[in-house]
Amino acid sequence: MDNIDHFNLRSFDLNLMIAFDAMMQEMSVTKAAEKLRIGQSAMSHNLNTLRMLLADDLFVRVGQKMQPTAKARALAGPVRTALSQAQNALHATDSFDPQSAQRVFRLGVTGEMDMILLPVLMQHLQQQAPGIKILSRTITSETVDGMINGGEIDLAIGCKSQLNTGHFGEVLFNSEVACCFNPDILDLPLPMSRAQYLASRHAVLSQTENVAGCVGVALQGMGIELDVVLAAPDFMPLLAAARNSAVIATVPCRIANQYAPLFGLSYCPMPIDVAFPPVTMNWAVWTDKDVGLIWLRDQIRAAINAIAPDRELQAAE
Repeated sequence: MDNIDHFNLRSFDLNLMIAFDAMMQEMSVTKAAEKLRIGQSAMSHNLNTLRMLLADDLFVRVGQKMQPTAKARALAGPVRTALSQAQNALHATDSFDPQSAQRVFRLGVTGEMDMILLPVLMQHLQQQAPGIKILSRTITSETVDGMINGGEIDLAIGCKSQLNTGHFGEVLFNSEVACCFNPDILDLPLPMSRAQYLASRHAVLSQTENVAGCVGVALQGMGIELDVVLAAPDFMPLLAAARNSAVIATVPCRIANQYAPLFGLSYCPMPIDVAFPPVTMNWAVWTDKDVGLIWLRDQIRAAINAIAPDRELQAAE
């Protein structure tokens, strides 16, 4: 998109462009004034001002008729296009038809939402809104606020415990985690005990320099130390590690429900009660009334409801 020089443009009376367009259409000061419902002297003043600002006569009399100069002809098309676009924007209705809409929505998602929300959401959109495209961006607790405020993303979906000024938000679901392991490598019962969990080696999610990861840090706050041997920024490496080695991958319950069977892993609820931040959806205040985003937020809620809730997690093998 071209940059707009607001400083210089603010000194130019854009009403003069309306007068110019009316004059181009009528080629008569009298008729142009009538079209704008202003006096002839006011119309003449507008034209004189334009001539001074643009350093061109713009319209000259040839016989009994007014004729536009070369500069006026060059300006006519762009000015009319700009006025038409402005008129369409001002008359735009607050409506959104998903069947015909052509739009790109930018979603900021955490690794969990990347894996469980986007596949379900895209399946729905392909059927109900074929012209809608999703641009997915990775967010972290450190980057999400700046990305919302800077307009880089329309919605942020993931763990965000504090609602900032200028943002709206809601809880989508409460977070719980599951333990995934390869039963051909680890001889553990379902469900496993607290002692068995703590005696094992672990693979956990970490998006910082702390190898303990978010799970390990939460347990450290309870005075519990995990033997973490792998910390990775995404969940897929954790599941792959659990498939191939004697480690327990601790992942969100919805991740375990959908992906542990694909890796041949058994899984069960984590045997320690740990409070994790809920998964939330957040957006900027100034986008709250955007009818397209109102529709999209409804689709995201429906997609989340279609995914097996945490409370239905059962020990599986």
